Amino acid sequence: MSEKAHENATEERQGPINLKIITHEKVVFEQDVDAIYSQGVQGRFGVLKDHIPFVTALDVGVTKVLNGNEPTYITTMGGIFQFKDNEATILTDTAEMGSDIDLVRANAAKDRAEERLRSKAEEMQIVRAQIALAKAMARIDAAEKKY
Repeated sequence: MSEKAHENATEERQGPINLKIITHEKVVFEQDVDAIYSQGVQGRFGVLKDHIPFVTALDVGVTKVLNGNEPTYITTMGGIFQFKDNEATILTDTAEMGSDIDLVRANAAKDRAEERLRSKAEEMQIVRAQIALAKAMARIDAAEKKY
């Protein structure tokens, strides 16, 4: 279902989903929300109240949550998403609220990663640069409120 279809359905089925985003260090986000959109390894997905239970692996990206029409953007650097009985949990190594991201630092990290990709580095360095670029882009998108 597209994000627009989810938004239309949200209007019809408003209700709380308890979402927790947890790293090994802390609970980054815990709140009742109306909708969750995130980036799985097989593509983007959305969840509304009373969705069927499921578990999926997350890719590096932005998780967007809606409370009414108010969006919140959070970086999720991979991990696991679980949904059951209107309880959603994201377990991830790193998560950061978009409003807390230093955009200058994120852009500098993106530039460094792109430079490493342009260099004639060995395979392992290229893979590391690709991961760094994906993380920097997720941070920039969350800070700029993009999904």
